[in-house]
Amino acid sequence: MGDLPMPTDAELAILAVLWRDGPCTVRQVHEALSAAHDTAYTTTLKLMQVMTQKGLLVRDASQRSHVFRAAKPAARTQGHLVKKLVEAAFEGSAARLAMRALSTKRASLEELEALETMIERLKAEQRDD
Repeated sequence: MGDLPMPTDAELAILAVLWRDGPCTVRQVHEALSAAHDTAYTTTLKLMQVMTQKGLLVRDASQRSHVFRAAKPAARTQGHLVKKLVEAAFEGSAARLAMRALSTKRASLEELEALETMIERLKAEQRDD
């Protein structure tokens, strides 16, 4: 993410819609957000305008209704957020973050199996070094 600002919670909600659904108009984002939050259309519009100015969104003005998309892919933004969190709250320990996350919210069997696979791969990489 380089010099891009950290998204706020409200901005992350908008980004989540765009990452999930792809490029959208303000109305489409607002409708998706309205399912979970009572938010005014003008609030969504203003947030998306600010996000565009900050470089978090890209606007395509070639159509009558402007279409917005996330400036960076989800994995890149999430990676940046996790890195900042690990550094700020877990003294640089990704393992402590993972353990805290798993003790806070129960993971599904599929998620635990994916974690086991990742851990085995990381162990193999450590042995190869």
